[in-house]
Amino acid sequence: MKKMLSLAAMFAALSYASPAFAELNLGGDSSVRVRNWGGTGSPTADNVAWQYRIRLNAAADLGDGYFFKAMITNEDTKGGGWQTVGYGNTELYNLQVSQFYFGHNSKCDSYAIGRLPLNSFNNPVFDLTLYPNQPFDIPVATINLDRVFGANYGVKIGDGDLKATLVVLDNKVAADTQYSGDGLMNDGYALLASYKFNIGNVTLDPQVLTALTKTDVWDQSLNTIHYGFRPVTVGSNIAFPAGGIKFTASGFYTRGSGTTPNNPTVYPVGSGTKVDYFGDLFRLKGEYGPFMAWYDYNQTTDKSGILGGNHVYTNQFVWAQYKINVHESAKGNFTVQPTFRYLTTKDHNNLVGSDTKGGRLRSELWATVTF
Repeated sequence: MKKMLSLAAMFAALSYASPAFAELNLGGDSSVRVRNWGGTGSPTADNVAWQYRIRLNAAADLGDGYFFKAMITNEDTKGGGWQTVGYGNTELYNLQVSQFYFGHNSKCDSYAIGRLPLNSFNNPVFDLTLYPNQPFDIPVATINLDRVFGANYGVKIGDGDLKATLVVLDNKVAADTQYSGDGLMNDGYALLASYKFNIGNVTLDPQVLTALTKTDVWDQSLNTIHYGFRPVTVGSNIAFPAGGIKFTASGFYTRGSGTTPNNPTVYPVGSGTKVDYFGDLFRLKGEYGPFMAWYDYNQTTDKSGILGGNHVYTNQFVWAQYKINVHESAKGNFTVQPTFRYLTTKDHNNLVGSDTKGGRLRSELWATVTF
């Protein structure tokens, strides 16, 4: 709490600094929620968790289109910034700089560099790429904190916006020593390219996300990692209105193949084994006033040698929420939001011809103040 108050005091002091400094705008949100776990999911069935989250935002207008933005929150990679109240007052809320980026906007183009927000909550391309066997329940937003280090550049071409984002997924030394000087391309680099345009009242956003160098993806179902290859994901988001409802349809396909480098020290699981998988993800989302819901379907076939036989993962996921405005003004608002998440999973092991099934229902009640 002392750290949070010190950061708030620092921001307040900067906002009233000399006119020689950029104008600093402060904001953020604070939320509490109660979550009921159901089914066979972690941590246990029929357990109620009380949680809270604080996010502080700062934005500076430097003039002539130049800007700086930052977000400070809890960097708990298991809960996406949410802290669970612990027995015996064991919780520890460590505020950290989760996002920071600066850049320039103009009528023709824009760019930014730093720890960039991904908006993965509305774009499943990231979830399918990094969590191909179980891309549901927003793993990138929860585990990766919905941000990545990199740089982006956008430019208007024709009637649409072309945007490219170069990111660093990991920082690996691999087999190099500190004296070899050839470790630049051992880091995991990826490129996301998209072109967003309208045809009438339909918005299309085709994308391709590809690893440029060997990188790692998480196999959530096996609680391990596929190491050292270059996955590629292609697809599109399509948004259109119908009967007062805003619909968004998403379809993406991912493919990963290669061989994990034969280095047990750097790649402790599956060193020297073949990686070979492909999968898809389809989403249909509807938004009507304060109500939003979406349905996801995913199937991924993993033929990697580390698994000891082909595995076919079939997953379905439903998210539904209703936002109730308790208070709304120019200074901020207070909302209450019931939320439901339902996940079903199936792992078909072709080697033994059997299925492993699971399911999880989460019901939540959020209370959020935005300022």
